[in-house]
This record gives sequence, C-alpha cells and structure tokens, in this order.
Amino acid sequence: MSAGEPGGRYGEAVFRPEQAGEGARIDFGALAYDDITMARLRALGAGPGWSCLDVGAGTGTVSGRLLDEAGVASVLAVDRDVRFLRERPGLEVLRADVTAPDFAAGRRFRLVHARFVLMHLPEREHVIAALAERVEPGGVLVLSDAVDLTSGLEGPATPYTAAMRAMWQGLRETIGTDVSWVPSYPRLLRRAGLVPVAAEVHVPPLEPGSPLSRFWADTWERSRAAMTATGLVDDAAVDAAVRYLDSEECAALSAGMLTAWGWKPAGAGPVSP
Repeated sequence: MSAGEPGGRYGEAVFRPEQAGEGARIDFGALAYDDITMARLRALGAGPGWSCLDVGAGTGTVSGRLLDEAGVASVLAVDRDVRFLRERPGLEVLRADVTAPDFAAGRRFRLVHARFVLMHLPEREHVIAALAERVEPGGVLVLSDAVDLTSGLEGPATPYTAAMRAMWQGLRETIGTDVSWVPSYPRLLRRAGLVPVAAEVHVPPLEPGSPLSRFWADTWERSRAAMTATGLVDDAAVDAAVRYLDSEECAALSAGMLTAWGWKPAGAGPVSP
C-alpha cells in the first residue's frame, strides 16, 4: 500500500457490522432518509409488477417498504454482510460484492437502487456501468449518495464543521470514501447509456435528539480513530461535536443526499461495464 492509499474497506476498517449498535446506526440513517427515498422511487413509478434490486440494503428498510408500501412484485436485497436482512415473501437476500465481475449475472430488474454505497468504492464508474447493465429496457437506475455542504463553508468553525471535515478526510484516507464526485452522477449515468437523466438534493434538518443527529453522533464514534488520525480534531473535539449536535446551540446544515436517476431506453442492448 502506497502512502496516502486507503488501507481498508467500509465494514472492515470502520463501520464493522459485528460492532454493537451498528444496526441501530444504520436505522437512524434510514429514519432520516427513507421517506425521501420512497417518495422518489414511487414518483418514478415503482409499484405492482416491478422487480427491484436494492444494493447495499443495510437493514432492509427500503426493500421492505418497496414491498409493503409500493406493492412491487419482488426485491433482491444485496449486501456484503446480510446479518441484518431476513427473507420473506417477495424478498430475496443475496450476500455479494457489487464490485465482483459476476455480480447478479444474467438478471435484470425494472428498478435498480443503491444508496450510500458508491461513495465508499474506488471502482465507482465501473460499478455504475455494471448497475446499468442490471436494468431491464424501460427500467430505471437510481443512485443516492452524500454531498458535502460543510467543508467549504467560510467563517468560524463550529464543533460540527470541524468534526465533519475530519470525518470526510479520515474516511477518505482510511477506506477511500470520496463524496467530491457525487455531483457528477447525472453525467455518469448518461455515459452509462441511460436517458433521460435527472437529479435532486435533499437536506433533512439537524435537530437535537433527531434520528439524523443521532446518526452523525454514532458515525463519529465509529470513525473516531480515523478522524483523530487526520490531526484536524482530537478526542475532546469529537466529544464537543457530539454535545453540540444535541444542544440548542447547534446551527448547521447536514450533509445532503443527492439522488440521480436514469432510464434505460426500451430495446437497448447490453451496456459494457
């Protein structure tokens, strides 16, 4: 490993699924973002008769809501670790690595959805092309990831902005997380042969005790070593940021979630990853 090269992957160096409370951390994120995700998927037409692929399914909240609320026909929920997922009628669980060449080989879906997955992968452009290949003609690929609204802000740093800057840098250096390219999603979807494409950004509010505030507090706790290794914060600064999130003094923007989608033209042939 060369200097500056990430030394691990999501779920290994940080955010290990076997660590106590990791499922709860994922669920706090789901409480903050699932309503936004489901509104977009339903607006795109997800409903009866649709076959769906949910990549990086986590604890299965989106997969379950696609079945229960949208009434889709089936969902294949995929993750590298599936301990939080349970099969049920209409829901198939697959333990797989989305970067593998034979990932879901030969299968096509009306909806392919991946949220907070590609930002952690160095092979992102290849994976977008591979996911586009999993979309059936007339179907849609929907990608969501974080966009950083804090690190570039001018003015005095707050405990929150200091922690977020350290988190993004620490995760980039530890597992290769990079959100700087996320605004390129529409262009990358178009390059993968999808048309038309569109995108939107949503920023849930940071409020004391909210699921989103608890998600970030838990995320900092689990990435604390990576954050302090940057030299941008120490343990006291991380502790101060956690207290700040839960106080009325908190005046900050969360990282936003950019969602982009693109349609595979009817009659389109295979897309080469």
